[in-house]
Amino acid sequence: MEIISRTATFGGEIQRVKHRSQSCNCDMIFGIFLPPQASEKPVPLLYWLSGLTCTDENFMIKAGAQRIAAELGLAIVCPDTSPRGTNFPGEHDDWDFGSSAGFYVNATQEPWSRNYRMYDYVTAELPALVNGHFPVNGRYGISGHSMGGHGALVCYLRNPGKYLSVSAFAPICHPSDCPWGQKALSNYLGDDRNDWIEYDAALLIGDAKEKLPLLIDQGTEDEWLSDQLKPGTLEQACIASDYPLQLRMQEGYDHGYYFVSTFIEDHLRHHASALL
Repeated sequence: MEIISRTATFGGEIQRVKHRSQSCNCDMIFGIFLPPQASEKPVPLLYWLSGLTCTDENFMIKAGAQRIAAELGLAIVCPDTSPRGTNFPGEHDDWDFGSSAGFYVNATQEPWSRNYRMYDYVTAELPALVNGHFPVNGRYGISGHSMGGHGALVCYLRNPGKYLSVSAFAPICHPSDCPWGQKALSNYLGDDRNDWIEYDAALLIGDAKEKLPLLIDQGTEDEWLSDQLKPGTLEQACIASDYPLQLRMQEGYDHGYYFVSTFIEDHLRHHASALL
């Protein structure tokens, strides 16, 4: 494990860390914010999963989360959004598939199955690494944006008991029924749609083994709202299964990080209420 950089902020520190990943069979980089309280005792941890085109740095630079996280005593970990350095044919051709678009799945189709195992990386390998090297206390929440919101919901729903809190910004709620999701899932998992179910929050939530309060913020001026994100489909699944969802449609906001930064404090306090 190699610390690439350390940056002081709000009494704490952001580190960028490089390590060899067994899940992804390549070198991976993640960012971690350690609040000032971490110098005295282990702290709870929020996993943040970023969206299409992002790296480990987008959230740390753009979301403005560190001030509130420092106040609350929350660590934040931001993994990358795909393996790097594999250079498969077509991997870098499209912004919505391949590099920076791992979709937090375990790919089963060649050549992607050799490296694109982001689900295992996020839910197993990275937590083990963080637990072994940083002052965290084993209490986790998970959140994310867009593709990362999809990932956060899926990781939570498939791992009851692992996370104590969950939220999302503009998540891809029903990837089996949107162009981004269909492109990714067919290439990573194959054409059998039964294999897609375990990565589709709208299809998983009706069978949720636990029902943590779910906070979702969605901008009304988001250009991807109707054809890609489909929060209404998730909302209907929650109503049908009596799942506690707070879906906040934020008037005038789009899909970007100005939107995320506006409401990130609400999400951090949502997680802190369960983690602290």
